[in-house]
Amino acid sequence: MEQSVNYLGLIPLFPLMGAVLIGLLHVFTCKRTALPEKVYGILACIGPVLSFVLALKVFVALKALAPEARFLTHKAFTWFSVGDLHINMGFLADPLSCLMLLFVTFIGSLIHIYSIGYMGGDKNYGKFFAYMNLFLGSMLVLVLGDGPVVMFVGWEGVGLCSYLLISFYSEDRSNVLAGNKAFIVNRVGDLGFVLGMSFLFWGIGANGFDYLSLKANVQHLEPAIALTVCLLLFVGATGKSAQIPLYVWLPDAMAGPTPVSALIHAATMVTAGVYMVARFSFLYAGVELAGTIVAWVGILTALLAAIFGMFQDDIKKVLAYSTVSQLGYMFAGVGVAAYSAGIFHVFTHAFFKALLFLGAGAVIYALHHEQNIWKMGGLKNKMPKTYITMVIGALALAGCPPFSGFFSKDEILYSALATGHFGIWAVGVLVAGMTAYYTFRMIFVVFHGEPRDQHAYEHASEAPNVMTVPLIILAVGALFAGFLNLPGIFGGDQIVSHWLAPSLSEQHPHGNLFVEILAIGASVVAFAIGIKIAYGKFGQGAPEPSFSGFADFAYHKFYVDELYDRIIVQPYKAIGSSIWKVIEPNVTDAPIKGVSRLYMVLGTAFKVFQVGYVRIYALYMVLGLSIMSLLLSQSLN
Repeated sequence: MEQSVNYLGLIPLFPLMGAVLIGLLHVFTCKRTALPEKVYGILACIGPVLSFVLALKVFVALKALAPEARFLTHKAFTWFSVGDLHINMGFLADPLSCLMLLFVTFIGSLIHIYSIGYMGGDKNYGKFFAYMNLFLGSMLVLVLGDGPVVMFVGWEGVGLCSYLLISFYSEDRSNVLAGNKAFIVNRVGDLGFVLGMSFLFWGIGANGFDYLSLKANVQHLEPAIALTVCLLLFVGATGKSAQIPLYVWLPDAMAGPTPVSALIHAATMVTAGVYMVARFSFLYAGVELAGTIVAWVGILTALLAAIFGMFQDDIKKVLAYSTVSQLGYMFAGVGVAAYSAGIFHVFTHAFFKALLFLGAGAVIYALHHEQNIWKMGGLKNKMPKTYITMVIGALALAGCPPFSGFFSKDEILYSALATGHFGIWAVGVLVAGMTAYYTFRMIFVVFHGEPRDQHAYEHASEAPNVMTVPLIILAVGALFAGFLNLPGIFGGDQIVSHWLAPSLSEQHPHGNLFVEILAIGASVVAFAIGIKIAYGKFGQGAPEPSFSGFADFAYHKFYVDELYDRIIVQPYKAIGSSIWKVIEPNVTDAPIKGVSRLYMVLGTAFKVFQVGYVRIYALYMVLGLSIMSLLLSQSLN
């Protein structure tokens, strides 16, 4: 039996109200006496913190219920009703959405607190926090929506906010172009999402278009329609979560302020695609081909992004490609039907990726917004807190036991191997080694060796406490979060997997000790090899390399952006130019202009009869009556 709780609607409402309030204050005070930054910072943090408190309340309420009855609902209002389509603005909290709520609000709150220090002195301080609150509120609508239509509202909301925040420094045209790129590429994916929803409604939506109704009626969906829906929804996921071929927007998203990068990569937008596939696990579990496609696209994206990450010189772009790569792991997990493993990696990744981005932000802040790693060096003594916390984040990202990333990534690789996806497992192990290499290449170049810019080094210092305290909290999560889903081989009970089980349609592979040891051993060996190579090349400092051959090709990201520009962007611009110069004036506008000219000619002709003299109008009347009398007399005869 459904349990309705009113406070579900408050979880996204708090940050959304904060966005409206801060936005209005910014608009009405920016031209007068600006409010103190502290006021904006406090207002911005209230909404996320209150949402986190309510997320804890949801967790307690769900935990008190029997596993098969763990879901809470809230119908805010009836949105619209058209034919068989009846949509409520409704919210659903179950184990899956609850886990997402907990880390999205917790990490979102930490990022907001960090931003108070990082954005200090910015002339658009209030506008930044209004956008950040809107971003978090949109993500919470996405997570809590009780059906695909409400999810799509949040889906589009985070897309809008990514555009606003990526192009936040709009004085620089390149930042605006990066925001445009993110927005447009995501619209391509969103078309797939909309088509997928349409086919799903056509198939089984008449009996209810919320998740609970769809799950109850999924067995009535035709196999061909089910495959179509799964693939179209995944097209949406490739846009939002930056997978092949729509991954190109995410590295350019680094144009925004660093806290924005942390929020996008750790707690909001890019996790939406993985969450969506897991939410529709009742659909994907019955379409093995779709799952296989999802898994292979994911693992190949992980490989491609890892190659690019090995050669980048922008500290934020190294981390951006690591996010694309880790998202590939997550899709590999949900693709092989290990939904809980994929979601658990979303959970652990949120901690160490937020930590790494905010740590990179502290470095950038200390070096007056320098982002090139080859202009850094020797910072571990200048910024010891940042160094230690970033090393913890790097170890978690690289998959070092017992850090959190090891347990979540290993669970995905083990699931792939245990279910017979040997190729996916092998590529995943290779990517694990590459991840360790490029992650510690960044750490060694930035923090070890001699400073490459002596002036910047001398003025560098540790970030203020409002920035370093969130780093320490996130470092604790990056270190210990993996123990929440400790597998049986280490004496654990996989608490997270058991918690998620009622929300997911997955079959856990039968335990095989040899396979599990093989998966763990391969991951550890790959990590050790990657970090050893990185230390040998960069551990004692190294000059900036000059790339050639394959390295130069990878540094330029295989020229994929240039290829897209050549085969997609430029032809569309040429078509648009042709429409503007030829079709619009000669085909579309010509008839309309012709009609308007005809009216002008007729108006000019009739103008001679409108002279403004009463005697003339009287004459017209007499003439008219005479003509009418003549015609009438003829008709009577």
